[in-house]
Amino acid sequence: MENRKIIHVDMDAFYASVEQLDFPELRGKALAVGGNAERGVIAAASYEARKFGVKSAMSSRMAAKLCPDLIFARPRFERYKEISKEIHEIFNRYTNLIEPLSLDEAFLDVTQNKISQSSATFVAQSIKNDIKNELGLIASAGVSYNKFLAKMASDQDKPDGLFIIEPKEALSFIDKLPITRFFGIGKVTADKMMELGIANGKQLRNLSLEFLSSQFGKSGIFFYHIARGIDNRPVNIDRERKSIAVENTFEKDLSAYNDIVNEANSIAESLWKRYSKYPLRAKTLSLKLKYNDFTISTKSHTKEETLNTEKQLLQACSDLVELVYPLPKPIRLLGFQLSNFQTDQVLEIKDQQTRLEF
Repeated sequence: MENRKIIHVDMDAFYASVEQLDFPELRGKALAVGGNAERGVIAAASYEARKFGVKSAMSSRMAAKLCPDLIFARPRFERYKEISKEIHEIFNRYTNLIEPLSLDEAFLDVTQNKISQSSATFVAQSIKNDIKNELGLIASAGVSYNKFLAKMASDQDKPDGLFIIEPKEALSFIDKLPITRFFGIGKVTADKMMELGIANGKQLRNLSLEFLSSQFGKSGIFFYHIARGIDNRPVNIDRERKSIAVENTFEKDLSAYNDIVNEANSIAESLWKRYSKYPLRAKTLSLKLKYNDFTISTKSHTKEETLNTEKQLLQACSDLVELVYPLPKPIRLLGFQLSNFQTDQVLEIKDQQTRLEF
């Protein structure tokens, strides 16, 4: 599989960069998208904010302490989706084999590409140039022979990076890679590996398949292979979306029934706007509540038939709220999630075998 050519493209500080693009007065300033100085969670931070230690998933209160001059912007997801669509139109100039991971990143298989270019590095640089010249945004890209290494490469020289890992360099790169940075190894697993004395790729590769399987189950097989630079997963253009969710963190904790119902209805309407644009229908609806002491509670219900109309969805959301009320304590967050999508379409993408240059 070392003759595949995979690119991972990752937009740099995407949400924050779009805000700075649309509002020039924010350029060069420390900016956080999401939350406010009192409460909420950071969805994205500009590179100016990151210099102070501000990062995504951080509480906005902590971010404000780290960076007193931090500017908060409300997320505009419709705008981000609009820009994401334009980015994917650029991808499509070069290949149809595109696997989106989120609005701001994707894998591309350019083994055979639309511009008949033998150099995957040239293709990656062309994509970066098109995004910058046409959209005014910066992307980083990684190039290698599989998805794991392409992802790792794209993280190397951010922002505006372009990093290549050739087959002959793969093991040397992996040996030095800290376990905490491995794509596919989360914090809990990384902590367990550190307890076992596995701090980097070289130490991971020294372990047997039997040992890794006994410690990590099926994931151990994946870890065994990526430590050896082996990742045969195809770029999946029909990557199944597992859920659609909308949630909101409130400026003030809610406990009154009418306040909670009104917020739930608003969130359900936003969920329908996203759901109505997705081609598949779901059977399972989940309610997420975060209480004022930061504990989280969820409640799910699976319907016999799929949720097909806005009326059905809004009623289902309302029914879930009724099931959990009265609440044991005030809530600071409420959200709904749709999952269990119904489809019988399976598309296999076979690995390309043409040898190209890096």
